Amino acid sequence: MSEPVDSAADQRPSPPSSSPAGEAPEGGGSDQNAAQGDGPRRNNNRRRGSRGGRGRKKPASAEAAAPKASDDNDPRPDLPKRIRENMPSADAAAKALIPKPKIGDSRPAPAEENGGQAEGQAGTGTGAKRRRRRGGRGRGGGGGGNGGGRGDGGRGAAAVEAEALALDEETLAQRRGRERKGRPVGRYLMTVHVRPEATQIGVLEGRALIEHYVSRPQDDATQIHGNIYLGRVQNVLPGMEAAFVDIGTPKNAVLYRGDVQYDPEDVVESGAPRIEQMLKARQTILCQVTKNPIGTKGARLTQEVSLPGRFVVLIPNSTTYGISKRLADDERKRLRRILDQVKPEGHGLIVRTAAENATPDELRRDVERLLRQWTEIDALAKRSKAPALLYREPDLAVRIIREEFNREYRGVVIDDQGLYDEVHEYVSSLIPELEDRVEYFDPSEESLPLFERYHVHEQLHKALDRKVWLPSGGSLIIERTEALTVIDVNTGKNVGTSSLEETVFRNNLEAAEEIARQLRLRDIGGIIVIDFIDMEIKKNRDEVLRTFKAALARDKTRTQVFEISELGLVEMTRKRVSEGLVESFSLECPECNGRGIILDESLLE
Repeated sequence: MSEPVDSAADQRPSPPSSSPAGEAPEGGGSDQNAAQGDGPRRNNNRRRGSRGGRGRKKPASAEAAAPKASDDNDPRPDLPKRIRENMPSADAAAKALIPKPKIGDSRPAPAEENGGQAEGQAGTGTGAKRRRRRGGRGRGGGGGGNGGGRGDGGRGAAAVEAEALALDEETLAQRRGRERKGRPVGRYLMTVHVRPEATQIGVLEGRALIEHYVSRPQDDATQIHGNIYLGRVQNVLPGMEAAFVDIGTPKNAVLYRGDVQYDPEDVVESGAPRIEQMLKARQTILCQVTKNPIGTKGARLTQEVSLPGRFVVLIPNSTTYGISKRLADDERKRLRRILDQVKPEGHGLIVRTAAENATPDELRRDVERLLRQWTEIDALAKRSKAPALLYREPDLAVRIIREEFNREYRGVVIDDQGLYDEVHEYVSSLIPELEDRVEYFDPSEESLPLFERYHVHEQLHKALDRKVWLPSGGSLIIERTEALTVIDVNTGKNVGTSSLEETVFRNNLEAAEEIARQLRLRDIGGIIVIDFIDMEIKKNRDEVLRTFKAALARDKTRTQVFEISELGLVEMTRKRVSEGLVESFSLECPECNGRGIILDESLLE
């Protein structure tokens, strides 16, 4: 899992710009350009194809202003623009624009505004047709009833409906994502398989499995990332610049000096204070888990608490102020102006990537909800006795949907009715535009189980093997040790057609793409060494490294890749956030204690 705070966030506020980039200035400038764009029309007798005639390409300024000039003579009313600051309200825009029902709309246009019975019947027909499609193939149990509620314009919650109506059609279309023939289109698909002993989540890119998560009821003591505790300092180690904190888990958590929050007035000596000056044994502190306990290591803590929401992350008692760097410059400027208005006093905010195209009201409601949540946590901490759990992250499925689910997903398929209702309610309240992409998979009416239907089980079996075959016949050998993971690239059955260098180059390109996918699927962290097949041409080596870095760019976990060494090795690091896929499906062998060998004790006597 990724951390709740966006890793790419701008911590330095910049002054807001008065004119966002990409917007043309209003006023006489556009009329003047339009007049200049009509210049070539003065000589109507000019021969076609002559210099300066119709064959000459117009300047960019004239082309940009030409539509404005034609709109002046257009008797039809102008459609409302996107809702921005100093623009008409949503009600005025809704009266001016009457959207007609289209194939794939999750909610048809209101019949009373159209004033026509035919359009109302068409909208109802679209909703009924959509319900029939989603109700087929055994999905009518939970999804059909909810689909019917959406078809008549009701979402079951007045607040959600009011929020959806406040958005203009262009913004809703951007958030809904693409559709083809009435069905959602996206790069990813999330499948959730529920069993009494575990819940498994598989994320597919196209048909390829790229991520897999397992959650068990007994993982409450190990899967604690994001939880907030009232802990008690057990002991402080100046030599390690760390302190061990009792938070009520089997192993004490560790708090490093860089993650300690302190008041400068409490430190007597000048300069950077030491950890023994900031923390004392038996001291009670408020802390949050930033890394789950792995192996023999305990959880890692921080005193900079953060509460993630849908659009923003609230950092109580902090001055942190930033916006995700993954957003465009124009969107960052718009969000910065909104952030200046909704930022709470005495708390920090970080705007997430999901806030793209979010309205000021949505951001304000998100901030207010997080403030109420922090108030409850703070009040509970004052009346609790350490060690105590103050805030628990939601279930794995809800947590992953909060962090990952967006319009790039073509759907979330769940085979458990109870979890489907919980997830559907969560998505309806926070992401209503993607509500129709949450589907219920009825195992009793389907011929195959969920993971068999989407070939997840087949790919899981391959991911648990140490050998991975490439499409051209090459192979990867993945070996994990205590210190690092080694990946060896082999040509295997790939004999090529033209030359050895070309065969090796093509094999390494395939390996670069597959290694990036295997790192995500197996959740391999720490130090990783990759032994590509030697290439003589430097251009080929650079291309393989570029392809590998491009494939890793889709990985949300932080990675660092170094250049190919003289021995043909690529060294990299990937943040370790869990034990890994193999460990989640296996137990240590009681005979060899995980070494894979049995010693002959007779020779040692």
